[in-house]
Amino acid sequence: MKLMNWLDQIKWDADGLVPVIAQERASGDVVMFAWMNRAALARTQELGEAVYWSRSRAKLWHKGEESGHTQTVHEMRLDCDNDVLLLKITQNGHQPGIACHTGRHSCFYQRLEQGGAAPNWQAVEPVLKNPEQIYK
Repeated sequence: MKLMNWLDQIKWDADGLVPVIAQERASGDVVMFAWMNRAALARTQELGEAVYWSRSRAKLWHKGEESGHTQTVHEMRLDCDNDVLLLKITQNGHQPGIACHTGRHSCFYQRLEQGGAAPNWQAVEPVLKNPEQIYK
């Protein structure tokens, strides 16, 4: 019996993509969500650094290729339905790590605040570095 390729065990969506959560290994913080196709996942496994599929640019995106804020991948986990990946990463390039293009540690920096007339989203994490200084 032939062993199934590890990439074939993933349930890719209709566009050939799988959602990916990047979690900082040291802190446990979820720093970003992105997508991968087969080529991105294979390249991530090969390099030991996160490579995603950019839907807006329609190309592979080696995280940190412009900013220098790469992600070292220590572990990859597949969920029980084989349709979501979790990467345990170290966010490189700045201390503390910057994962978000807004210059913040995490892309999940907005919290729903219930006070006032109506609920609204508030930024609750500081900008660690001005994005204009990150992206040339």
